[in-house]
Order: sequence, then structure tokens, then C-alpha cells
Amino acid sequence: MSEHYSDKDVQREVTDLEGKSATAARLFDIRRIIGGLFVLYGVIVTIAGLTASDADIDKAEGVNINLWTGLGMLALGLFFLVWLKLRPVAPAPPGVVPEGETRE
Repeated sequence: MSEHYSDKDVQREVTDLEGKSATAARLFDIRRIIGGLFVLYGVIVTIAGLTASDADIDKAEGVNINLWTGLGMLALGLFFLVWLKLRPVAPAPPGVVPEGETRE
């Protein structure tokens, strides 16, 4: 049994795939991954800095290095997430084939 597709069916399938592709591009945007990881690790390191003992601070020449590093990581992670929010990935215009791909 052979299946026959009309141009309308093919066009609808292409449109659905382009929509899924754009959603995947937004989901796996590198800014989201980097920002999320830096925020997560920043929270962990900041908590370690807030709970540091005097002996730990004395080992670092009197600087609470975990606290400052954690706050810096939080700031960088939030920067990436704000950047993602302000400048989201725009989907490719219809009919444009990304580099390295061919449309048959």
C-alpha cells in the first residue's frame, strides 16, 4: 500500500518541524546552560562562604574567598540569564536553510 502526500500535507509537516526546531534552539541556548550552572554553583559557593569558619578565612589571608567567588558566580550567571531574556534567539525566517543542512 503506497501513501500519497499532497503538497498541503508536506507543507504542514515542514511547518511543524520548523516550529519544533525553533523551540529546541531556544531550549538549548548556551546562555541558558551557562547562566543556570553559574547561578547553581554560585549559590553553593556563597553558602559555603557564609558558613566559613575563622580558620578557613585565616587560611585565605583574611579574605572570605568562597563568599566573594560565589557572589561573582551569581552575578555572572544572572548576567547570562538577563541577556537571554532581553535578547532571545530569533527563529530562522521560513525558507532559509541553516549552514551545513540541505533541503530536499
